[in-house]
Amino acid sequence: MADEIGLEKKKLEFAPGRAIVILTWRGTQPQLKSIILNSHTDVVPVFEEFWTYPPFDAHKDKDGKIYARGTQDMKSVTIQYLEAIRQLKAEGRRFPRTIHLTMVPDEEIGGHTGMEIFVDQPEFRALNPGITLDEGLANPKNEFSVFYGEKCVWWITVHCKGDPGHGSRFIENSAAAKLHSVITSFLDFREKEKKRFESNPNFTLGDVTTVNLTKVSGGVSCNVIPSEMSATFDLRIPPTVDLKEFELRIENWCRAAGEQVTYEYHQKCMNRRITTPEDSNPWWKAFSDPCKELGLKLKPEIFPAATDSRYIR
Repeated sequence: MADEIGLEKKKLEFAPGRAIVILTWRGTQPQLKSIILNSHTDVVPVFEEFWTYPPFDAHKDKDGKIYARGTQDMKSVTIQYLEAIRQLKAEGRRFPRTIHLTMVPDEEIGGHTGMEIFVDQPEFRALNPGITLDEGLANPKNEFSVFYGEKCVWWITVHCKGDPGHGSRFIENSAAAKLHSVITSFLDFREKEKKRFESNPNFTLGDVTTVNLTKVSGGVSCNVIPSEMSATFDLRIPPTVDLKEFELRIENWCRAAGEQVTYEYHQKCMNRRITTPEDSNPWWKAFSDPCKELGLKLKPEIFPAATDSRYIR
């Protein structure tokens, strides 16, 4: 497709089997800061039994709808980039700034072998980026959401150890009792944030911390009290939150549950950087002014999850 449209192409690999593809439309003044249009190539797993069509067959129906894992997240955005450039080139348009399309792996699982390591490479710095556009979310109202920051993603597993025993006994110092305390602390906080979100009509999900219990493990038999149990939580924390204080909160929850309660992070983003969505930022002004001219209403928000943009900022 790059050859068909007339774009330079390059393939990089900084982790085995994790390719990064860069397509470039060279500007008339390539020394200027460039524009990056980023997308990711990986997708999340599927439960094939719930699909109308095979999820990796890219079935196209009579209405032109394509059914496949990743069509929305985020192949649809990638194809918009390509088709926009195709049309502009067909019209004979040229621009001073170079435009790069970057297609990176592993965004869905943290970007650790994708954008996170890419931004530290000389190949990324050679792109000379000034502004980057990435994935967002559709707004059901008559306005367009523009995300100027992401939540910090924390995935944490709490391990609770205790005394084992037979299921017919009242065993003291059980792992289950400690786990109950931990889960209660996390979910009580979740309920407080949920009420805070629901009580303010101006809030979006990007303004509050979401907490969800995603895994519970433990036990070997129905009649044996386990010596260890664990729970995993998915937390999405706004950049307005003091992360050191929040970490202390988690530490206190675990300490209150009793002895032999430990925790580990599978992912712990501490990057609270945001882009300033104000006219004092020349890149924001360059983006927002044409939108105003077209009568488009923009709504700056914090992204409720996370994208690869957090590494670029």
